[in-house]
Amino acid sequence: MQQKTTDDLDEQLKNMDPGQLDGYLKENRGYLAEAEKEFYYYMKDILEEKRILLKDLYVQAGVKERYGSKILRQEKRTADRNLIIRLCLAGHLNLDETNRALKLYGMRGLYSKDPRDACLIVAINNRKFDVYEVDEMLRGKGFESLFKKVEWD
Repeated sequence: MQQKTTDDLDEQLKNMDPGQLDGYLKENRGYLAEAEKEFYYYMKDILEEKRILLKDLYVQAGVKERYGSKILRQEKRTADRNLIIRLCLAGHLNLDETNRALKLYGMRGLYSKDPRDACLIVAINNRKFDVYEVDEMLRGKGFESLFKKVEWD
């Protein structure tokens, strides 16, 4: 059985009549994201597209591979928005992708009226994806570090 990409599924939905939706859902059950795993599938697709390996993502985000994997797969939940932002930066996600990833994880997106978020938005829009460089920029402006919390596995 050949894997269907998101583009394949989008194409199927393009001109679909609402009455055909049940058939689509049944036929493509194996390709549809589970709601609780949507963040993982989204990140996995982006990283694949950008040719970024998971082990490189964890190194760049400054997180242990074992812990990062549990967070990405949502086997372990975190309330640390900074960790998700670091994973997005390490994955070279643009602003729209970062905001979508944050929302899929259940966190608020970057908000331009928040001074710290504005700093992050400028970094992302200027393709500054080095987590440590962005962290230094934040701290230089007097904002909270991306590495404030300690991660345990």
